[in-house]
Amino acid sequence: MSSIVMRAIDSATAIKAAQGAAEKAKEIGVAVCIAIYDSSSQLKAFVRMDNAPMLAAQIAEDKAHTSASFRSPTHSLFEWIQKDPPLLHGITQYPRFIVFGGGYPIMEGEELIGSIGISGGHYLQDMECCKAGLAAIGASAP
Repeated sequence: MSSIVMRAIDSATAIKAAQGAAEKAKEIGVAVCIAIYDSSSQLKAFVRMDNAPMLAAQIAEDKAHTSASFRSPTHSLFEWIQKDPPLLHGITQYPRFIVFGGGYPIMEGEELIGSIGISGGHYLQDMECCKAGLAAIGASAP
């Protein structure tokens, strides 16, 4: 019988990614929520910066969940669905599906090991913070 081995981000790396993202958020003057998920789309680390909007907590988690589920940055999903009316009007009804920026998969080579989702600023600011979180752990944004 063969087995499947799934790799997942460890807690120390998840915390390091969250810290890198929080440092960037502080630098650009936004208060955000940062969710790091593992490869099975389970919460691994979470930070809610002081004064971050409460609603941003769930949105950050949903961005990480969406990104892990599709192995894709959340902003690229809108491009995928925008010209397909049934998909655009159907999949966006799913409560955790996010199609604006601020969610990225965390890859190790070709393998998904986790994801990062950030909310609290404009989605372009959230994306900038995600990239800083990825850079803090030696990963790059796709």
